[in-house]
Amino acid sequence: QVQLVESGGGLVQPGGSLRLSCAASGFRFRNYAMGWVRQAPGKGLEWVSSITNGGSSTGYADSVKGRFTISRDNAENTVYLQMTSLRPDDTAVYYCAKYPGQVWSGREIERRGQGTQVTVSS
Repeated sequence: QVQLVESGGGLVQPGGSLRLSCAASGFRFRNYAMGWVRQAPGKGLEWVSSITNGGSSTGYADSVKGRFTISRDNAENTVYLQMTSLRPDDTAVYYCAKYPGQVWSGREIERRGQGTQVTVSS
């Protein structure tokens, strides 16, 4: 079955960096768009970033544009989120997400992982 396992979260000071990883299994990874969503304490789920199956097209929420970079390694069945210039309002549980097809634009995610906590605090 589909499994998405996130790692790389933790506590970081404002201005710091983290790289999240998501190891995928149970499906043909290279055929599906992937993404990241997050949920801050007391708030709803927020889309962060997405990438097409081949990596040619990416998208970012305005709140993270210029600071976060999504990438994928189809040989390793892994998607990454490089986060820089982190701010306290980036504090959230970050979830890896799978789309139902090759593209993400205009599509809803169909599955997400268990999440990894990112806390930005001094």
